[in-house]
Amino acid sequence: MDIHLKKLYEKLLASYVKTSKEDHLYSAQQLSKWFMEKRIPPDEVVNAHVRTMKSLFPDLPAEVKASFDLLLEMMIGYGIAYREREKLMNRQRELENEIEVAVGMQQTLLPSKTPSLEGVDIGVISVAANQMSGDYYNFVDHGVGSIGIAISDIIGKGIPAALCMSMIKYAMDRLGTQPLSPAEVLKDLNIVVERNVDPSMFITMVYGVYDSRNHQFRYATAGHEPGLFYRAAEQDFLDLKTRGLVLGVSRDAKYPEDTISLQPHDAIVLFSDGVTECRVNGEFIERETLKQLIQGYIHMPAQEAVEAIHQKLYEMTNYKIRDDQTILILKRIG
Repeated sequence: MDIHLKKLYEKLLASYVKTSKEDHLYSAQQLSKWFMEKRIPPDEVVNAHVRTMKSLFPDLPAEVKASFDLLLEMMIGYGIAYREREKLMNRQRELENEIEVAVGMQQTLLPSKTPSLEGVDIGVISVAANQMSGDYYNFVDHGVGSIGIAISDIIGKGIPAALCMSMIKYAMDRLGTQPLSPAEVLKDLNIVVERNVDPSMFITMVYGVYDSRNHQFRYATAGHEPGLFYRAAEQDFLDLKTRGLVLGVSRDAKYPEDTISLQPHDAIVLFSDGVTECRVNGEFIERETLKQLIQGYIHMPAQEAVEAIHQKLYEMTNYKIRDDQTILILKRIG
């Protein structure tokens, strides 16, 4: 204990024993705050108390002195536990700071804004269930009126998922320089994941390329949650096909492609499994219920639509997000 604080306590204790004024108790409260600020363990305070009492009353009964010894031994154990707790608290604060830095870095991996493409309206929202997300989305400029769109779900959480996300992001950065098809993109990424990611972690993805010249959306999937194709003329939805293995399972995996032609006001809706695994009244949301929900907002501008859909899901699940949620809408403008 700091010698100055020790003398203050000794003086306070001596004054209180002699006069027992209310002011002394108030002073003790203030002194205890200083002890806590200085992180003085309780056994040191008790030890100072015992020494002062023995000095003030050298003729104390042996029984009282023995009780002091017992109290001091108890406080020594308590003090050890207190110091261990302080170490854990400090480590916890360090981890929280590291996670905050990782969260900030993770945000830089996501596009800062949706791309602009003539004849197309794009909106996206991605919300983490916890501090760090396992969902990832990206846009790739393929030039000549074409844009690549990716949504990925990393099976795993926390910092390992963020590291996988960074790897996928940098692997995709070079895609804009190569006119790769969706199947080739997933094949290339699959090799990267298979070589570099722990076998216990897998990554699902859907990658599609929208060509604004012929209004076609060509896509391939790697075990990802099937998206939806909204046909405005019929006001109904078709499920997108999903036929490829998740990334990282087999180096020789194939990723078949499918092509959809969009008419004015048609839309592609992609999302992560955090959307379809929402629990409403204790049950997973039905896919038909999800379609009806989306249909209620699909007429809105794409960004407003994804935000409204997420908010409605949030309300339906009693404001509980159990898994990361990402929703992306690409809509052909009439």
